Amino acid sequence: MNQHFAIAKEELAFYGTENCSLQNLLAVIIGPKANPNVTGQLASLGLKGICSLSKEELLSFDGIGETIANRIIACLGLAYMMNKHKIENQYIVNSPEAAAKYLADLAFLDQEQLEVLFLNTKNVIIGRKTIFKGTLNACFISPREIYKEALKVNACSIIVAHQHPSGDPTPSQEDKEVTKKLAEAGKIVGINLNDHIIIGQSGRYTSLKEMGVIYYE
Repeated sequence: MNQHFAIAKEELAFYGTENCSLQNLLAVIIGPKANPNVTGQLASLGLKGICSLSKEELLSFDGIGETIANRIIACLGLAYMMNKHKIENQYIVNSPEAAAKYLADLAFLDQEQLEVLFLNTKNVIIGRKTIFKGTLNACFISPREIYKEALKVNACSIIVAHQHPSGDPTPSQEDKEVTKKLAEAGKIVGINLNDHIIIGQSGRYTSLKEMGVIYYE
């Protein structure tokens, strides 16, 4: 058996997916013909880099053919879907850290995307929706659209979030203006804006509530 593949399988079995290296996870996906040079090259791109590769780009790597390229794309797609569509009724968001962890999949996107989490009275997630794609602009963000969706699912509060593709979660002035605009609209309809989370790279995030941008008297 290919030694690289065998070692990767052992690491996965012993440490599990959360603690297995990206290179060895790729080796398990590729199978017995896994080449450590190729998996090393792919792993060096990081997860975001691999996700951005087209099928044609994957095929350019030595030893990766049609079947393996499709397998890698399918695995990445499945992982993204599983993370995006977690079992909402089992996830309680009671802190900025919990919200950032739930929304960590945003870090892999190359374009800014505004997402909304809808919560019940116990801060359990009852829904998630993508509202806007593109650079945030207070003029383009519609509180009406967001709170209309919140009313549809009978949400008691919401959390909005977006990512900074640069990896730096420091809020811009536009981010703060969007947040204030949504918080004020929420007061009118009786649905609190609990937080606005900005997702960065490597687990970094910023809570605009913690910064004092959102407050209720």
